[in-house]
Amino acid sequence: MKEFNIEPLKGYGGIPFGMTLDDAVKMIGKPNFYEELSDMEETENRSIYYEYEDLKTSIYFEGITKSVVACFETDNTEATLYGEKVFQLGKTAIMELMKQHGCVDYEEEEEDGETRISYEDALVDFFFDGDMLSAVSWGVLVDDQGNII
Repeated sequence: MKEFNIEPLKGYGGIPFGMTLDDAVKMIGKPNFYEELSDMEETENRSIYYEYEDLKTSIYFEGITKSVVACFETDNTEATLYGEKVFQLGKTAIMELMKQHGCVDYEEEEEDGETRISYEDALVDFFFDGDMLSAVSWGVLVDDQGNII
């Protein structure tokens, strides 16, 4: 992965949502750490977490029949959103950037000294420590067959 372009509802750095786990690994290599997150007896889906320390990015794969890219989380300061280096922007500037791209409805929540701003229509969450962005998480909904819904 050479580019770090956050694309809500589409993907990240050339990796589209819906790409299979095997294809993603062929493209960016094996993770530093991975974990299966869900107990298939309790849920209808399966989630696998891959952490790439050098990319400062985590990928979540979902689906029982086929595991596909469903979510990214990054704290990579080189990441861009709509052409802007998002980690160089403060909370107000990020909210304005989202508004410029059609995302006006959001929820803001404080938890453990951190602020989370969520845009449900774009399925993206921004995490702030004060006014500074600490992480971005975005994804899509995936059914148990590995299809984006």
